Formats: sequence, C-alpha cells, structure tokens
Amino acid sequence: MKSLVAVAAGLVLFGSSTVAASPSRAAGWSGWEDLGGTLTAGTTVSSWSSNRLDVFVRGADSAVWHKWWNGSSWQGWESLGGVIIDNPAAVSWGPNRIDLFGRGTDNHLWHRWWNGSSWSGWEDLGGIITAGPAVSSWSADRLDVFARGTDGAVWHKWWNGSSWQGWESLGGIIIDNPAAVSWGPNRIDIFGAGTDNHLWHRWWNGSWSGWEDLGGVITAGPTVSSWSANRLDVFAKGTDNALWHRWWDGVAWRGWESLGGQFLHNPGAVSWGPNRIDVFVAGLDNHLWHKWYA
Repeated sequence: MKSLVAVAAGLVLFGSSTVAASPSRAAGWSGWEDLGGTLTAGTTVSSWSSNRLDVFVRGADSAVWHKWWNGSSWQGWESLGGVIIDNPAAVSWGPNRIDLFGRGTDNHLWHRWWNGSSWSGWEDLGGIITAGPAVSSWSADRLDVFARGTDGAVWHKWWNGSSWQGWESLGGIIIDNPAAVSWGPNRIDIFGAGTDNHLWHRWWNGSWSGWEDLGGVITAGPTVSSWSANRLDVFAKGTDNALWHRWWDGVAWRGWESLGGQFLHNPGAVSWGPNRIDVFVAGLDNHLWHKWYA
C-alpha cells in the first residue's frame, strides 16, 4: 500500500465521546485513555518487566517528565530535569534499569539512567543531532542509539558494555526522528520517515542491510515495538493525523490499518510480553493518551 487514506469512520477524536467501528484485526485494541499532563513533543516508553511501563515526555518547561504504571495504577508525574528539544528516547535492558536520551539545546545527545535506586545526572554524549533520538538494547549493558545528523542521514552510537563507540553513518535521508527496536541478540531494526514520506526500514543481523521502502504516507517519525523474535509492530502518524499500524508477522509485512485518534508529533510504543503492545501519543489537547493491544 503506497498511501494512508484518511478514513473518517475510523477516527476517535480525543476529548470527545465519538468512537467509531474498529478496523480489521483490531478486536484486541482498547479505546484511548487520557493520562493528562502537558506535552510539547512526542513521547517514548520503556518496560523492564511484565506489566511495568515508564513513559517520558517533554513538558511545557522543556524538561523531561516521567509517569509510570507499577502494575496496578498510574504514578507520577515527576520531573527529571534537563532541557531538551524534540522527543526523548528510553529503553530498559533489565529489571530496575532505564536509559533515557534526549537532544539538548546544544544539539548534543544527552543521557541519564535509573539504576534501581536513583537517577544519574545528565551525561553529554556529543554529536550534532537534528531530531529526537531512538534507542534499542539487545542484551544487558548494551545500548544502540540512533539520531538524524546535519546531513539528514541516520547516525549510530553504541555502548558495548564498557565504553561508548561511534558515531557511524548509516546513510539514508530522514525527515524526523528514527525508531529502533531489538528482538534478539545481534539484531536491530531501525525505521524512519523518508523525504518521500514513506516508511523506510534497515536492519542489523551481524551486518547492516540496505534500506527497504515500506510505503505509506507518514507525517512524523515512527515508533516500533517487538513482542517476540521476528515480530515487529510499527506505528506512525498519517495524513489524517490518526495512528496507523503496520506489522511484520515473521513471514510478511501486513497492514496498513488505522487505529484512529488525532494526535501531534510522533508516537511511542513498547511490548512487555507476547501479544501485548502499549502505544502513547500527544493528543490535540497536549495530554498523554494511551491505547493498548492485549
């Protein structure tokens, strides 16, 4: 499919009670949940265990704000400080561990982490990035960060367990933040919105593939989650400002399907177990909105 066609009957207007019929294959999707807050960029989310969610956003003060689901209720908001441009990025590589990244006002990559008892300070990782970053982890103490450089290409920096490596260029030309996920050791899948507004995909399986055109017409950076080996769920904002979904089922790419809503910026998504996905967006009211598949 080469374009996302606005389907009026599929929209859910945040702040209204209008809920339309679900699209095909969406019987497992919840409605939209309003989690409040005031967001000024796209969101990100990580999970370190079953039924745990940590969501990070840029607030009205340009600081990073954090809200979390502890398995029974939503907690927060708490400020993690800093001053960032665009969306943050977060990943968890083990219980009680979160690594958080953002683009500073100096256009450097900045890093802060939770070690189970406290948050570190902010660490300057340099570079010159021109959109919000993305991060993935394929094992304990491994981090792969991706960002758009001044040349519009995707650039990669990684933590190998003892030191930061990089930067290296992965080429391409993207118009917003990339998205990344790891579904197994030595595997990374990255996605971006190309200058043609198509979804583009590249992967690492011991060496980097070329770029693959997955079509669609997306109007902000995508997000991606994975609930098991060889499973990918990609979400993006369409021309109708709704959330659109395309997935790799291990054999072929499926979709696109509309999940409705009207939102700003880029979405965030995570999977914490088989057949579970949590997606977050900034609504037109600048609140954090949540939808899940189970």
